[in-house]
Amino acid sequence: MHDTTALLVELGSVILGLGIIGRFAGRIGLSPIPLYLLAGLAFGKGGLLPLQASEEFTAVGAEIGVILLLLLLGLEYSASELVTSLKTQYPSGAVDFVLNATPGAVAALLLGWGPVGAVALAGVTWISSSGVIAKVLADLGRLGNRETPVILGVLVIEDLSMAVYLPLLTAMLAGVGLAGGSIALLIALGTVGLVLYLALRHGRLISRAVSSDNPEMLLLVVLGLTVLVAGVAQQLQVSAAVGAFLVGIALSGEVAEGARKLLSPLRDLFAAVFFVFFGLSTIPSDIPPVLLPAALLAVITVFTKIGTGWYAARRAGVGAPGRWRAGGTLVARGEFSIVIAGLAVATEPRIGPLATAYVMILVIIGPLTARWTQPVVALIQKRRGKGETPATASGASIPAARTPAQEEVSASSE
Repeated sequence: MHDTTALLVELGSVILGLGIIGRFAGRIGLSPIPLYLLAGLAFGKGGLLPLQASEEFTAVGAEIGVILLLLLLGLEYSASELVTSLKTQYPSGAVDFVLNATPGAVAALLLGWGPVGAVALAGVTWISSSGVIAKVLADLGRLGNRETPVILGVLVIEDLSMAVYLPLLTAMLAGVGLAGGSIALLIALGTVGLVLYLALRHGRLISRAVSSDNPEMLLLVVLGLTVLVAGVAQQLQVSAAVGAFLVGIALSGEVAEGARKLLSPLRDLFAAVFFVFFGLSTIPSDIPPVLLPAALLAVITVFTKIGTGWYAARRAGVGAPGRWRAGGTLVARGEFSIVIAGLAVATEPRIGPLATAYVMILVIIGPLTARWTQPVVALIQKRRGKGETPATASGASIPAARTPAQEEVSASSE
C-alpha cells in the first residue's frame, strides 16, 4: 500500500475509533481518557495491531494536543488572576513539592539508583499532568467551580517550576559544572519573566493586535502565535506547555472568547491524539516486571496529591466538597513525567519502564479520582454521621442551562 494511502487509512481508523470510544465513555458517564490510553497500548509497539505509517504524524499531533490543552486553559484566566494565584498559592506549591517529590526520591534511593536517579524520579512523582487535568476539568464542566483557580494555581507553580528543575536535571545528567547549569537556568527564568511581563503590561495591546472579525484569520493568528511561542519556549529550556499557557493568559476579552470557540474542537481532536500517543509509546511487555513498585508508588502519591489539593483549597477558603474535588483532580501524572523519565533514561535505564507504568496507572486513575473522591468522602461521612450528603453540602443554586452532570457539580460546589 502506498505510504500516503496507508497513512490516511490508519488515521481515519484511529479517529473513527476515538469517536466511538468517546461516545461509549459518555454513555457510561466516564471520562474517555483511560480508554484512549488503553487504545494506544493496543495499537502501539508490542500491541495487538501496531500502527506503522501514522506514527510520526501521531507524535506531532500529540505535541499539538498538549499545546492546545494548555492554551485553552490559559484563555480561561487573565494575567492578573494568574499573578494573584501565584502570590496566594506559593505555600501550597511548597507543600506539593515536599509531599509528592519525597516518595519518588526515597523510592529511587531504596532501588539503588543514586542521587541523579533520585532527582529524576522525584520529578516524575511531583508534577501533575496539566494536559490530563485540563481535559478532565472541561469534561466534568468544572471550569467555573470555586476550587478550579486553586487547582490552576498549583499546576502553574508546578509548570513554572519546570523552568528551574529541567535545566538543573539536564545539567546533572550531562555532568555539566555549576557554571553551565546556572546559565541554562538564567535563560529559562528570563524567558518566563519576559512573557509574564508582556502578558501583564501589554496584554491588551497583544489582544488588539491579534483581534479580527474574520474567524479564519483569528484562528490562524492565535494558533500560529501559540505554536511559535511554544517552540521558542521549548528551545530556551522552558516547556512548550508553559509557553502555550502564557499565550492564553495574554489574550483577553472578545479575542479570548472567540479563540475558545474556534479552538475547542481542535483541542478535543488533538488532545485525544495525545492520549493515544502516550499509550502508543509504551511497550506492554515492559510493564509487568515493574508493576508492583509502580503501583505502590502510585497508591502513596494518590494520597499525597489529594492532601495537597485539600490543603491548597482550604487555604483559599473553599468548602469541604471543593477541597476533596481539588485533591482528586490533581492526582493524574502525564506529559512532564514522561519527559523527565526520557531525559534520565540514558543515565538510569531502569527509570523508563517504572515511570511509564507509574504514569499509566495514575493517568487512568486520575480522571476517576477527579470525579469520585468528593462523592465517596461524602458517602463515608454520611454513614458515619459526621458529614453532609452531597445534596446538602452546599446552598449553591443550579443554573437551568447546565447539563445534568454539571448540575450535580454545581450543586456540590462551595
